[in-house]
Amino acid sequence: MAFKFAKRMERLQSSEVRELLKLTQKPEIISFAGGLPAPELFPVEELRLVADELLKQEGRQLLQYATTEGRPTLRKKVADRMKAKYYTNVSADEILITTGSQQCLDFAGKLFLDPGDVVLCESPSYLGALNAFAAYEPRFVEVPTDNGGLIPEELDKILATTERCKFIYVIPDFQNPTGRTWSMERREKFMEVVNKYELPVLEDNPYGELRFEGEIFPSLKSMDTKGLVMFLGTFSKIFCPGLRLGWVAAEPDVLSEFIKIKQSADLHTSNFDQALADVYMDKYDMDVHVEKIKDLYRHRRDLIIDSLEKFMPSDVEWTHPAGGLFLWLTFPSGVSAAKVFAKCIEKNVAGVTGDAFFPNGKTDKNMRINYSNMPDEKIVEGIKRMAEAIKELV
Repeated sequence: MAFKFAKRMERLQSSEVRELLKLTQKPEIISFAGGLPAPELFPVEELRLVADELLKQEGRQLLQYATTEGRPTLRKKVADRMKAKYYTNVSADEILITTGSQQCLDFAGKLFLDPGDVVLCESPSYLGALNAFAAYEPRFVEVPTDNGGLIPEELDKILATTERCKFIYVIPDFQNPTGRTWSMERREKFMEVVNKYELPVLEDNPYGELRFEGEIFPSLKSMDTKGLVMFLGTFSKIFCPGLRLGWVAAEPDVLSEFIKIKQSADLHTSNFDQALADVYMDKYDMDVHVEKIKDLYRHRRDLIIDSLEKFMPSDVEWTHPAGGLFLWLTFPSGVSAAKVFAKCIEKNVAGVTGDAFFPNGKTDKNMRINYSNMPDEKIVEGIKRMAEAIKELV
């Protein structure tokens, strides 16, 4: 063949989740497989009015090239929001607007990783991040976790014996795929360990504002005294995923490297989309909008857990997330998640098999379930079908 692809392409596979999602596109399938926000809450009419006004007032400017760092007034709003929500003092100059937080993950791999370097991550972890890093040919080391999230003492042991560790990737709030959240004690102990070894941290926080119970915990970056933490945020889960607006907050010398990479990647994130979010927050109350999202997702979380308790076999376990979009099923010994998935597809219901979220060891005993996107009647019927599938296999 005339095309000779780079060696790194041998490590890249089609996203397992995306491939599974192809099986769930039939309209008759009740899908808990995606991580999709509820589209009925997208502020369509408000954005139509904002777009019309923007084009009248700034049209030629918005349709022109823009600065790589991002729209200054949007960066200021992001910095203010990080302070208000996560107790994190950063300035607008420490914010880079990106094309979704997924772009931040790719940039981090490009910035830090040489072939054979070590990426540490929770076990399990977000598949999209693992795929983004894999292009740069690292070795993944999974840090053991429990229902409280990553175990700092295990991280300490790994760092004491493992060479070439470049950074650790973590999702402390309502983690994808498990829905787990770290306690304040875990956060403090984790920061003690990373400070001890001066290990850079990628703190991914797409779901933190979607807390249904209690107060939002301070970010890891708010506890950072050595400039080690890079905070990744996004508007996808609290606003509109189709706008592809994310950001990275980091120390100036680190952020300048991200900016260089972005200049070579896409010059800048859509100027028009940035303006839509920026002016929307001038004219409407983003906090009120987020509260509507939280109310709906809290209701759907409660309904799906009630349905699990009502229909699932007693030896199936699941997490009880206090926010976010996902929970994590664990099947009893001898029950294959792959076989559960196949049986569920026969019954026109779908989740995502858990093996996709482990970079190394495979377990074949878990499934990720999303509850943000389905209406009430489909949540109940879908869990009923899934329970029937498991009972047939048992």
